[in-house]
Amino acid sequence: MLTGNQIRIARFALRWSVSELSTKTGLSARTIKRIEATDAVPASSATSLHTLKTCLEVAGIEFIGGPEDAPGVRIHPQKI
Repeated sequence: MLTGNQIRIARFALRWSVSELSTKTGLSARTIKRIEATDAVPASSATSLHTLKTCLEVAGIEFIGGPEDAPGVRIHPQKI
């Protein structure tokens, strides 16, 4: 499970704006902002969270820890 904080940090690490993440995932900027607004597990659909997770992982983000166990991200260089 991801936290809103992890998603926000992952986006920041990639230097993507909310608008860029919205374009890449097809989710509205409003939805992304709402998900990122919490440090805990966001109250959002499983589909939206899966879409965000997949997009960020493809870009080189590895989600580590869990909501109750030092949630964070690890950044991997993209293979071009």
